[in-house]
Amino acid sequence: MSVLKKLESIFFTEEEETSPKSAPKAGAKGPEKATTPPPAASDAAPLQPGKADEKFMRVLLQALEKNNIEGFDYFEFKQSLQKLEKMPMDEATRFKSAFALASTMGATPEKLIQTAEHYLTVLKQEEQKFGQALANQRTSQIETRVAKMKDLDRVIQQKAEQIKKLTQEIEKHQAQKQTLEKEIAGATAKVEQTKINFTTTLNQLMTKIKADVAAMKKYLK
Repeated sequence: MSVLKKLESIFFTEEEETSPKSAPKAGAKGPEKATTPPPAASDAAPLQPGKADEKFMRVLLQALEKNNIEGFDYFEFKQSLQKLEKMPMDEATRFKSAFALASTMGATPEKLIQTAEHYLTVLKQEEQKFGQALANQRTSQIETRVAKMKDLDRVIQQKAEQIKKLTQEIEKHQAQKQTLEKEIAGATAKVEQTKINFTTTLNQLMTKIKADVAAMKKYLK
């Protein structure tokens, strides 16, 4: 079994995806105004509770695979723990039983804890990479549209001061702005949902490892 397949068997739990709810339809237009109203929050689908995402989980597990330490380490110990989960024993007995096997492979409590903390560091590095990628997405998907929207605000204001024959041109720019508002609201929701899904996935994975670290520190002395 490859390292990645081993990690998937240890950590990955596939969750059913819920279909996104359709956004509510916008109401009828009010009186035309020269000034630009703020983006309509109702145009964006509401953010959903975070959930572990298969794509993110595979990215994180691939990062762990690339930084896998040779020999019997935390992952092999975790695999032994997993095999004992269905056995009628308490947590302390399960950890000690898994360690009894691990010790025959040269493992020590210190090495198991050290390697688990090494993988936590790898996940922290992935979190930093994700943060930078998310910032780039904000710039490309939101800030450029905000700048365009502000430009259109100025154009709309200028057109509103002109004679009535420019009314059609003003309406055209307003329609463009409304489209951008919806795109901004949708892009903002998408980026925030992506952040929530990643954070939930990261926390789920780190919580499992931290719980094992705490248990190893408690039981493996």
